[in-house]
Amino acid sequence: MRPAAAVASAMLLLVATGCGYHTAGHAVQLPQNIKTISIPTFASQTKTYRIEQILTASVVREFTTRTHYRILSNPNDAADATLHGTVISTSASQVTIDSATGRAASALIAVSIKVSLSDRKGKVLYENPAYVFREQYEVSQDLGSFFEEDSPAFRRLSQDFARTLVSDILEGF
Repeated sequence: MRPAAAVASAMLLLVATGCGYHTAGHAVQLPQNIKTISIPTFASQTKTYRIEQILTASVVREFTTRTHYRILSNPNDAADATLHGTVISTSASQVTIDSATGRAASALIAVSIKVSLSDRKGKVLYENPAYVFREQYEVSQDLGSFFEEDSPAFRRLSQDFARTLVSDILEGF
């Protein structure tokens, strides 16, 4: 009876200690003193209309829905940290061509962004100078019901970027 109890105790101890893995999204790497994050509108080095506003709004929405941090839109002394972003480039290219008409059938947009999160003393808490996100979309072939699909594609791309950025910041990657 004693050997069986010893084996059961050892098994219980192994199960209780776990393997050291954790579920993604639960490891918050920001310092405990960060309660408020300022996210001013990203800068843009491109001519793409409002891309910086679309990206900033998606990041603010993602932080608001996924975290407990208070989000401010203007950098000021009340913020414990500030997230700066710059849209470095945007591009669009044809992916497929309709063989019957010779027109583009689908296109690909790409956006390159750099971000930096720093505390109020200027210490960099997170930085990534080379985010690149792509989104493919179909180009309407019917000119009578033509709908420009690049704006919805930019919105989908911005949501993917925001999810990735917030996860990277929270998980410390």
